[in-house]
Amino acid sequence: MTVFGCRTCDTALTDPVSRVALPVHADQKYGNGPGSLAPALEPGTFAVNSLPSGPPWHRWAELDASEVEARGWYAPRFSISAGPAGQVLITPGDVRGAVIDPSLVGDSACCGLAGGEPNMVCVSCGTPVAIRIDDCGLRQATWLNPLTTHILEDGPGPHPVLDWADLIDQRPGIPPTEPVGGWHPMWTAAVASALAHLLAASGGDPTAIPDDQVAEVFRPAFERLVGPVRKGQERTLVLAGPDVPDADGHFALIPEHPQTGELWPVAPPVKPVPLAWDVWRYLAFHGAPKPVGRSVPIPPEALPALLPGHRFEPDGQIFLSVLARLPEVRQPRLVAIYDRGRPYSYSFYPF
Repeated sequence: MTVFGCRTCDTALTDPVSRVALPVHADQKYGNGPGSLAPALEPGTFAVNSLPSGPPWHRWAELDASEVEARGWYAPRFSISAGPAGQVLITPGDVRGAVIDPSLVGDSACCGLAGGEPNMVCVSCGTPVAIRIDDCGLRQATWLNPLTTHILEDGPGPHPVLDWADLIDQRPGIPPTEPVGGWHPMWTAAVASALAHLLAASGGDPTAIPDDQVAEVFRPAFERLVGPVRKGQERTLVLAGPDVPDADGHFALIPEHPQTGELWPVAPPVKPVPLAWDVWRYLAFHGAPKPVGRSVPIPPEALPALLPGHRFEPDGQIFLSVLARLPEVRQPRLVAIYDRGRPYSYSFYPF
């Protein structure tokens, strides 16, 4: 099992947890409605952010190219973190031995805790150990400070790693529609990341998407970025992955393993475009319902969920953030797309 504890006094701060890949929606902000978003991770799991995060912050102009690239950025940002790498994300329900310290809670939040500086302390020694987040529009989260916490016990934890076949059977994906009828926030984040990777793989060239459901999700935003496919432009994006029949294409939309972060392998010259498992799995195996005769009643719960009726809008902040971390963003066509989107980096519709 893996248990995290306080570096100062070795008090245990978490339940036993299993490591998973850091999801792209880990620090997502979605809308400004009442309440926070659901945690990005399942209970009993943790993920590590290998990149610098948190204060101190430096303006882009203050750093040279080698410094920003060493921190994983290839396109301009307003500010760049020079904080420690290795922040650990866990679900708030897995915290033990740490409490919120009111004296450390800032006043910048709207309806809850917005993060920033550590606001949780070890109950045994008072060392600041974590950041608790639950503000409106943000994902509920606890981020352990790598400078004041460490692993007390290291092991696989309560969730064994599944192979691809077990993932197909046990993790069916997340429907695109929320109960209120809108697009699921995780879909807006996952597709935004995949769009950034598709741009990098294609160099900003128009690309055909033969699969109808994939096209309904990806095509509107992609065509607003690069233009529609014209006659003679025959490059295509296809689905590839476990239990999916092989299809000819120049780019393959492949799943990311949600626990290990491993990508489904494709053979060159096909270029991979990674997509979060829970979205890929749904697109790959949930076809649109077909009409049936009156004599063949099918209960509504037996039909696959329809895609929402309004146009899909990927998460603009995540799209720009992922694109800025890909070296290909320095290509002239992608620079133009990135610069066009930067004024909208804090809105939801940069496409």
